[in-house]
Amino acid sequence: PPPPGRRTADGELEFAGRADAQVKIRGYRIELGEVQAVVSGHPAVRDAVVTVHEPTPGDKRLVAYCVPAAGQELPSASVLADDCARRLPEYMVPSGFVALESIPLNANGKVDRRALAAPDRSSMRSDDAYVAPRTGTERLLAKIWSEVLGVDQIGVHDRFFDLGGHSILMIQVLAAARR
Repeated sequence: PPPPGRRTADGELEFAGRADAQVKIRGYRIELGEVQAVVSGHPAVRDAVVTVHEPTPGDKRLVAYCVPAAGQELPSASVLADDCARRLPEYMVPSGFVALESIPLNANGKVDRRALAAPDRSSMRSDDAYVAPRTGTERLLAKIWSEVLGVDQIGVHDRFFDLGGHSILMIQVLAAARR
C-alpha cells in the first residue's frame, strides 16, 4: 500500500489518507473487514463484501453483499442481522443484506465495489408479511417513517431499525410525530 503521508517541500508532513477499509458511520469507526468476516462466518454464506451505502447525503449505512453457500439459499435479512448482532455491536450490524451469484471483480481481481448495485429496500425489510396501516394514527406514523427512512411502503410489522433507522433518524421521527 502507498505510504499514509508525505513530506512537503517546506518539510511539513501531510496526511494522504487511509490505507485500510475503515469507515466512520454516526461517529463510530468501523473496520469493514471485521464485519465482512462475521457475515462470511454464517454457515449459509460462502462469500461476502461489506460496503457503505448512502441513500441520502449524510445517512450512511452498512450493506452486506452475500454469495450463498453451495446448495443453500441466503437467509432473510433479519436472520443474518440477528446472527451478526450476536457477535458485533449494534452499530456494526449491516442494515441490508443483498444476495449475489458472485462477487464482482475488476481486471486486477479485486472486488469491484462500483459494480455492486444499490440495495433494494426489500433487502432491509423484516420477515413479517406486509400489513398495511389500519388506523389514522398508524397511517400517519407510516407516512412519517416513509419520509424519514426513504422507504415507499411501511407496514405495521416493519421494524424501524431493520429498515435502516438509527437514533438520529428516530429524533426526526419523534419531532415530526409531535408536530
